[in-house]
Amino acid sequence: MFDASRTLLCSLVLLLGLVVSGAAQEKKPPSPFFPPLKAARTGMLKVSSLHDIYWETSGNPKGIPVFVLHGGPGVGSSPSMRSFFDPERYHIIQFDQRGCGKSRPYFEWRENTTMNLMDDINRLRDHLRIKGKAVLWGLSWGTTLALAYSQAFPENVSGLILIGVFTGRKCEIDHLYHGGAGKFYPENFRRLQSVIPEPGRLDYPRQLFEVITGEDKAAQERAIEIFALYEVRMVSVTMTEERARAAVLRQNMAAFALLENYYMMHGCFLKEGQLLRDAGRIAHIPACIVAGRIDMVTPPAAAYTLASKLKKVKLRIVPGAGHNDRAVFEAAVKGGAWVADQVEGK
Repeated sequence: MFDASRTLLCSLVLLLGLVVSGAAQEKKPPSPFFPPLKAARTGMLKVSSLHDIYWETSGNPKGIPVFVLHGGPGVGSSPSMRSFFDPERYHIIQFDQRGCGKSRPYFEWRENTTMNLMDDINRLRDHLRIKGKAVLWGLSWGTTLALAYSQAFPENVSGLILIGVFTGRKCEIDHLYHGGAGKFYPENFRRLQSVIPEPGRLDYPRQLFEVITGEDKAAQERAIEIFALYEVRMVSVTMTEERARAAVLRQNMAAFALLENYYMMHGCFLKEGQLLRDAGRIAHIPACIVAGRIDMVTPPAAAYTLASKLKKVKLRIVPGAGHNDRAVFEAAVKGGAWVADQVEGK
């Protein structure tokens, strides 16, 4: 579901120059994004007998710690994500979640659940000697993980920056897979149905997972390609069929297709409605929530409902924007500054 890096969505939606038609502009406004930043430290951390996760840090080691939670599941992190943060104020911590990006083994669904990923955040905190509270930044699926973690460990969280909120409810999964988004992209939805063995049975994530992990390699490769194209086609209001196809062909989308369907068929390993029902546990934590008004992947209703349950919240629903449009990311950069102000008591 969702968004962003070495797997297509991330490289596509987080290139920060994404949907700018600047050639026709006489004068461009200054970019709200921070300049490209190299990783200061990188490493691998063993988190189980099977999994090692790749991590990297950048920015100010004495600044506000922020854990960057990428989308997918299975997309991986991206260097361009650093441009969302003031490197003087933030200590930026990125990692590739289990089974994707540079983490090993790649394309692995075993020992890979929301609870496992939450444990990995704590292991990484300990490994990097992060003391006290940290901000969580989440994009799409990353918001799901951020909410689950902060509700389980509120004592570890100083602030939240959530972009494209997804709470893992059945209605949200049905919208994405079973025809809701398809009402706006009917040809795209029909193409997805072409790789579903039984399209009349509304358990598409499970069927896709079974094809992707099956013995028929040709069917597996086609399902990965078509599923990736299905989501990429809908991530931006300006996305064209041609650009979506070109992006899918450039990237390795296997882990994204495997892990997103694996997580969705299990309801993100959450109880139905859990993240909204338990929002009171984090009501005191400053939260910036950003949503695109016409987001076809994660409609803004979830963001609105979540915001209504929080006490110190800044909600921005961006007019005319989709899931990963530039205007959404611009609002997220401003949100990062606001959250830093709250954490620093300004």
